[in-house]
Amino acid sequence: MTQSQQRRPAPAQAAPMLTREEDTRWAMLSHFGAVAGCIPALIIYLIFRDRGPFTAQESKEALNFTLPLTVVMLICYGLAFVPAIAAFAGLGGVLIWAYMAISGLIGGSECNKGRPYRYPLNLRLIR
Repeated sequence: MTQSQQRRPAPAQAAPMLTREEDTRWAMLSHFGAVAGCIPALIIYLIFRDRGPFTAQESKEALNFTLPLTVVMLICYGLAFVPAIAAFAGLGGVLIWAYMAISGLIGGSECNKGRPYRYPLNLRLIR
């Protein structure tokens, strides 16, 4: 082997495509992750968007739904430290989390059945 052949990096291997069951599972988990905010959907979208079409579609939908709600929820929790509005801001944060979690559970159960889910109120920021 010549020295130039030894220095060449090995070609990058593409990640394997997901099976139908794996594709459905990751899509479902991206919706169920709404219980923890936007981070699970973001991670699943970034890792699996090129490996499964159903996961790409549903994780993007879940991310578009949870990202604005997570930001608003965190703002409400931050405002809960202001004494004059603490009760309203804290309650608002809890209600936003409950709506996001319940909607995510509904979306995940639909994806588990192999059906795409569209949230009724969704800002589609990521295309």
